Parts: sequence; C-alpha cells; structure tokens
Amino acid sequence: MKKITPTLVVLVATFVACNSTKETKTDMQNPFFAAYETPFQVPPFDQIKEEHYLPTVEEGIKQHEQEIAAITANTEAPTFENTILPFDESGDLLRRVDAVFGNLNSANTNEQMQALAREIYPKMTAHEDNVMLNKALFERVKAVYEQREGAGFDAEQMRVVEKYYQDFVRNGANLSDEDQAKLRELNQELSKLSLQFSENLLAETNKNFQLVVDNEADLKGLPEGVISAAADEAKKSGLDGKWVFTLQKPSLIPFLQYAENRDLREKIYRGYFMRGDNNNEFDNKEIISKMVELRDEKARLLGFENHAAYVIDVNMAKTPENVYDFLYKLWKPALDVAKKERAEMQSIIKNEGNNFELASWDWWYYAEKLRKQKYDLDEEETKPYFSLDNVREGIFYVSNQLYGIQFERRTDIPVYHPEVEAWEVKEADGSHVGVLYMDFHPRDGKRVGAWNTGFRDQAYKDGQKVQYPITSIVCNFTRPSGDLPALLTFDEVTTFFHEFGHALHGLFTDGPYQRTAGRVPRDFVELPSQIMENWAAEPEVLKVYAKHYKTGEVIPEALVQKIVNSGHFNQGFATVEYLAASVLDMDWHTQEFSGDVNAFEKTSMERIGLIDEIIPRYRSTYFSHIFSGGYSAGYYVYIWAAVLDTDAFHAFKESGDLFNAELAAKFRTLLAKSGSDEGMTIYRNFRGQDPSTEPLLEKRGLK
Repeated sequence: MKKITPTLVVLVATFVACNSTKETKTDMQNPFFAAYETPFQVPPFDQIKEEHYLPTVEEGIKQHEQEIAAITANTEAPTFENTILPFDESGDLLRRVDAVFGNLNSANTNEQMQALAREIYPKMTAHEDNVMLNKALFERVKAVYEQREGAGFDAEQMRVVEKYYQDFVRNGANLSDEDQAKLRELNQELSKLSLQFSENLLAETNKNFQLVVDNEADLKGLPEGVISAAADEAKKSGLDGKWVFTLQKPSLIPFLQYAENRDLREKIYRGYFMRGDNNNEFDNKEIISKMVELRDEKARLLGFENHAAYVIDVNMAKTPENVYDFLYKLWKPALDVAKKERAEMQSIIKNEGNNFELASWDWWYYAEKLRKQKYDLDEEETKPYFSLDNVREGIFYVSNQLYGIQFERRTDIPVYHPEVEAWEVKEADGSHVGVLYMDFHPRDGKRVGAWNTGFRDQAYKDGQKVQYPITSIVCNFTRPSGDLPALLTFDEVTTFFHEFGHALHGLFTDGPYQRTAGRVPRDFVELPSQIMENWAAEPEVLKVYAKHYKTGEVIPEALVQKIVNSGHFNQGFATVEYLAASVLDMDWHTQEFSGDVNAFEKTSMERIGLIDEIIPRYRSTYFSHIFSGGYSAGYYVYIWAAVLDTDAFHAFKESGDLFNAELAAKFRTLLAKSGSDEGMTIYRNFRGQDPSTEPLLEKRGLK
C-alpha cells in the first residue's frame, strides 16, 4: 500500500478461515456453510453470491456468541486451556466470510456490495464491542493474566495471554458501564464514517473526473503507449476518436511527466489533488471533521492524551513525541535536497525561454527533463524491459534464490475476477506453502493504490498445522494496450516487489496462536515489504528479469548503470512529499482542530515549511491510509521501517552475496516468528545489533 495497502488493516488483522464449520440449520446452498471443495480449500468464488454475505455474517456472529458463552459458562478456574485457547480459536465462520467480503469490497466492488457493507459493518462493529466488553469473558482472561507468572507458560503462551489482556483493556474492558456505552456509540459512528470516506474517494477517483482530449495536438510529448491506452479508455467511455485520461496513476503520472500542454497538466493534477474537496455529495471534509473529533474523544475515554498516543502506545515508537523527533530529523536534509531539485528545474524553465515559476503540476514534467539531462535516462527507454510477466518472473527468481520456494500457475483454482491469477507456492522439496492471488490492473470497482491482503491465514490445531495461508496482491498497474503488453515504470516494478514482500510475510508466518502469529506492530509491518524493493534495482537481479518484451534482449549494461546512477534522483521530492503527509497525519491526531479542514492542513504544512511546489503525498480529503485504511497516526511507519529495511539489506550487501543463504534463513525466521516477541527484539535476533540510520540516508542521498 500499499504502498500499502493499505494495506493495510487487512494485512495486520488475522483472517483465519478454517474449512470445517459447525452444523447449522441455515441454507446449505450457501457455500460459506460447508467445507470448501476446491483446490487447497480456497474460497469458491464462482459459487459465492452477494445474497450469501449477510446471512453468513449473522450466523457467524451467532456462532461466535455461542462459543464465547461456552467459555464464560465454564465453572472451572480459568486456565490457558479452557479460556485463552478456545477464545483464540473462536469466530471461525465470521472470519471466513469477513475475509472474502472485505477483500472483494476493496478489489471488486459495486453498488450492491457497498450497500451490503453499510449494513454488515455496523453489525460486526457492534459484535466486536460485545466481545471485548463482555465482563465475564474479561474476568476469565484477566484471571489467567494475573496468574501468568507461576503458571508454567512457555514464551508463546505468555505473549498470547499478555496481548489478549492488553486488547481487552485497550478496547474498554475496564471502563464503567456508562463509558462503555459511550465507547460503543463512538465505534459505530467511526465505522460508518470510515466506510463513507472510502466510498466517496472511490467515486471521486473512478467516476467523477475524466480529462477528455479531442485535439491530437494536445497529446504532444506523450509516448505512444500512453496515447494508445488513452484511446482504449475513450472507447470504453463511448468516445471513439478521442483520448481519455483518468486519475488512476498509470494514466495520471505519464500525463504529468510528458504532456507538453501545461494547462492540461494543471487540469488533471487539480482533478487529482482536489478529490474529496469539491463541495459536492462526495466531499470528505465534514467526515474528517467528525472522525478526528470522535477519535480524540475515544482516546481520552480510554485514558490517553490523544488518538496518536493511543495508537503509538503499542508500536515500536511508543510515543507521538518519538515519532515527531524521528520525522523532523529527516525533514531538514530532505527539504534542502528538494529545494536544490526545484532550483535545477527552474533553470530548465528559464533556459527554455519561459518566465513562469515552477508549480506543483510542473514537477513531474521538469523532473523527467532533469533525469534525461543529468543521467541520460528516459523512463520510456526502460519500460520495454519491464513487461509485467518478466518482472513477475524476476520476483519469483529472487524469492527462489533467497528461500528456495517455487511457483506454479494454477488454472483450476477459482478466482474472483477473470483478470486474477492464482499460483501455488511450494517449498524446494515440493511441499505446499500456500496459495497466492495476483490482481494487477485498474477497474471501476477497485480502490486506488496497491496492497497485500489475505483470504486465510495459517492455523494450528492440537499442535499441528491444519491450515495453510491464502494471500493476495492487488495493484493498479499499467494495462496492456493494443499490441503492447503491460509495460511497467520502474516505480511500478518496485511496488510489485514491495507487495510481494508482504505476501512472503503472510506465506511464511508460522505460529501456533492466531493472536500472535504474524501480528506485529504497525511500524514493523512495512519491513518485510520494503526490504524486497532493494533487490529490484540490483544489477545482478536486473540482468535476470529486465528483458526486452519484443527481442528478449537482456537490459544493456549501460542502461543498468543509468538506473543505478539515478538512484538518488528526485529523492528530495519523494521524501518531502512523504514526510509532509506523515506530519499531517500526526498533526490530525495530536493537535487542536478548529473545524476548518483546509485551514488546518494549510497551517500544518506552513509550520514545517513545505514549499509551494510540493504538496503532501496525500492531502487530507483523499488520505485513505488514515481515514479508511487503518494507518491513522501511523503513516510514519513506512520510513520508520525504511531504517530497518535498508539496515537489513546492508547486511546482505556487506556479506558480498545478495542471496546469502545464512542471512536469508535468518530473515525467513524473522518473517515466520514475527509477532512472537516485541518488534525490535525480533529485528535484533536477525541483525545481531540495533538498526543504523546511515544506510537509509546514503540510499536517498540525504547526507
């Protein structure tokens, strides 16, 4: 998500869907109510219909209530075996349907699915509150927690007990009845607002803006592939003979990079950065106002100074002050570099005989000129070597070299959309690891961005693994067009590597308890994904997967060197726009809010000295990571994890072997056992030392 996906909530939540369910009198035509008779027991997408979701959710809630009632009715003294373990294993059917519905509502939604979401999610929010505020259940969990020191628990059991107790407390179990009732109201309202924010953004991105070009002269500067894709988009919209550009990144970014018509660059960029801020039915400002106030009220109710303090309390950073300190240490060097980049681009404008000042909608266009000038590198020159199929094979190669795993395309596995690919992942000896779905291209029912998610997590029963993971990568990459295959920009290549890192985390996670297996702090989540990006640009790896889509020619050494040389290119801009968004996120969840969303954002950015030519990577009204994606007071985690990932990759580089077997085995252990201990402890077990910031600063050219 992304990058994260956002990812983002679904990646961290545990969606375990065992394939045996309790007998029920409900409609057995509903595929959720029977064992999946599919390869590897994947969801039978070809049988699941929209009318199946709500009855399954209702039955899942009922079954979960019965399971919890059985725990609380037990008259024996609370123990791990009669309280913690059955609670850890409960809620199977509900997770089963939630995994499918939640993922498809993000990747393949429609008006009917959205209407269902508005009915289903309030029910699930209420049920979650009923569970976490169940006094009898909490008393049993608390009893086990208070007696944990002398109970003879192993390390895994101890952590499960402590994390569940923490979950209950953080979800209001210690509040008075009156305050618990208030908490329920807050949770319901926040759930509805988050869903509404997401629906508004989807409409603003996919439905409410098109740049229609009917004069061929206005296409000047655009590569043929971009023009062809715009013609295809126009045909889909019934505008044959014209060209349509959208706010999806594969359409937007090339237009900003190459279109010579400055007025049209401004028009499409304004369409992008004004999403959710157009004072129409899809405006998100009032939603934001309500959400930040309700989040602050909830945090104070739970005993925290603000929402950021509540969120970060369980992260590696621990406090908002630590996050701000971390961001500000990077801000000045990044801003200094961005200002130098601005000056270089302003010189190009002047040398071309123009007298206007660089604006935000000019940055991509003149940055591309600067790239050619400084590095003799044209992104269009590299794209023929980055066909989607070749990049996928390159990722498979890296994964195989590191971990020995293999990938087999399966056409007998049901998929939720004809474009989705299904792959079986195997160990070197052929034994099953899991199933991987890949969904690459934009469509009207898919939200923006890229993310990894899961349809099922690994699970144990009586000490034996009974369930293998089903993970999914969802992206919005450039589509094939005409005779051209899907040719990726290098940014899209690194996004693919990134999301694959998340997928490997899900596939390798191995632990006996749902609460801890793979459940890591938010500021640890991006380590497994971001470390994979490092291999994408290594010359040794590029020569394996970067092959011309027509000739099969391996990318020339000279072009590889240009890519390597340009590694620091535009890093001031990239780091500043990201850090600006991270500070904006933190400000929303720590600072007093006057009620004016745009004024708050303006004040936030002026305080840190953001230059006019750069806007935050996400303005508030389309900042889905923090208002609908689970990264509130947590967008900083990408660069926090970047310190970890560059330090970890530095270990491979230091060893002289990109695929050092010993280090790869240790890193796989990190992935497998993540969640079994504190994040920094897990990292130190891999690295043998605390992470250093030096590799990150060097990588980005900020020192």
